Amino acid sequence: MTWKQFCALGLKLPDVEEGTSYGTPALKCRGKLLARLKEDGTTVVLSVETVDEQQFLIRAKPDVYFLTPHYEGYPLVLAHLPALRTPAARTHLESARGRVAPKRKSATVRGEKKGATAVRRSTRPK
Repeated sequence: MTWKQFCALGLKLPDVEEGTSYGTPALKCRGKLLARLKEDGTTVVLSVETVDEQQFLIRAKPDVYFLTPHYEGYPLVLAHLPALRTPAARTHLESARGRVAPKRKSATVRGEKKGATAVRRSTRPK
């Protein structure tokens, strides 16, 4: 996979846009980092949910995922772009976007009464 292909996947998601992070190309959702390209042009920094997820990915696919001391202890993982496959890249981007995208407004904010339930009518004949 190339950065261009990676970006094409990310840009299909709502509110995702290209930007920069630390002077390198990045994908962001409403200004929040999803992923960025490292200076070498073949490594991508991916946001993950937890350090446990980071460690799982590294153990499961050490040919794809790795870490440098700089990223230890942070919910980020490095990936070799040429070894990253489309389904995994899509999953990373969707998960990262889900973590940073604005959440839906609650029922009380939308003007509905808290605890109110909708009345459902049966479609079965009597």
